[in-house]
Amino acid sequence: MTAELYYDDAYIREFDALITAVDKQDGKLRIALDSTAYYPGGGGQPSDVGWLTIDYRRLTVSKVKRERGRIWHTLDGMKGESIHIAPGRKVHGELDWERRYLLMRTHTAMHILCGVVWRDYGASVTGGDMKPGSGRMDFEFEAMSADLVAAIEQKCNAEIAAARPVKTRILPREEAFLIPDLIRTKINLLPKQIAEVRTVELEGLDLQADGGTHAGNTSEVGAMRVVDYRSKGAINKRIYVEIGEAQE
Repeated sequence: MTAELYYDDAYIREFDALITAVDKQDGKLRIALDSTAYYPGGGGQPSDVGWLTIDYRRLTVSKVKRERGRIWHTLDGMKGESIHIAPGRKVHGELDWERRYLLMRTHTAMHILCGVVWRDYGASVTGGDMKPGSGRMDFEFEAMSADLVAAIEQKCNAEIAAARPVKTRILPREEAFLIPDLIRTKINLLPKQIAEVRTVELEGLDLQADGGTHAGNTSEVGAMRVVDYRSKGAINKRIYVEIGEAQE
């Protein structure tokens, strides 16, 4: 099992760890660690990238993936290298922090959007995706208009300005599912075998199950802008958003 440092501190940028396993996938070397600050992706949030230093060589981490309790880090540029990479070796990890923090802010922005739409319009989420600085979310709306998305944008920016703290908790599954509307997606995507549920709360606005990394306060998101909206079906409407610079 890989200890997931980002759950204790989403702002961690560097860490030290030990290699626990080594293999190849698609012709590239990848390693598992006993602990990591790299988020492996999930819930629409892409995995982190960055660097691992082994034997004073700084190697690029191009992909991170969770498999059966381990988190694997794919290394680029290893052809012809003489570095000895084996279980038990020490590594030093560095995240591409600019990208990671932008993803944290983007993910929190998506929860603001979800929270506003649920609170004011009662619409469930039917899908979503994000990349650094932008994302899209699908909602169960029968109709959407320019006036509606303008109102949603205004309400989202009001929640950003409200500087709401963002808090995370780990709860037993039974306790977590006593929380009303914990699952905002149309379909419950949490596997039955998961015994504990991580929740993310935007204090006073939104509380739902979530496994990603987030900013510590809504004020860090920066201005949110709805850049497009589209109909994806009779009761499925898509909203595209972008975020501005982080607030100091």
